[in-house]
Amino acid sequence: QVQLVESGGGLVQAGDSLRLSCAASGRTFRRAAMGWFRRAPGKEREFVAAISWSGGSTYYAASTKGRFTISRDNAKNTVYLQMNSLKPEDTAVYYCAAHLINSEYVPVQGYEYNYWGQGTQVTVSS
Repeated sequence: QVQLVESGGGLVQAGDSLRLSCAASGRTFRRAAMGWFRRAPGKEREFVAAISWSGGSTYYAASTKGRFTISRDNAKNTVYLQMNSLKPEDTAVYYCAAHLINSEYVPVQGYEYNYWGQGTQVTVSS
């Protein structure tokens, strides 16, 4: 079992930065690929970024590549999402998710993830 708790969301202006954190419980975190997803009002959930269990592989959505950085600290059981140059269209509830795996495979589809956090709101004003 993995329990996930996101934090770090808030209200910022366009161009600002935020860093989201996702704290995970359980030793299995070290064998979990981790992903960030978001859901904007009236829209479907979309992939944001993902990282392999070792941190050696990362993937980004086209809309976030170059602005967002995903990282993890396995000693702290935490995954991060550094978001720079935020835009109003980044406004959404952001969720972290875990996929238990024993390889470097990194899922980018939401249905592949086994565990989800409760989400943290990010609002970017223009």
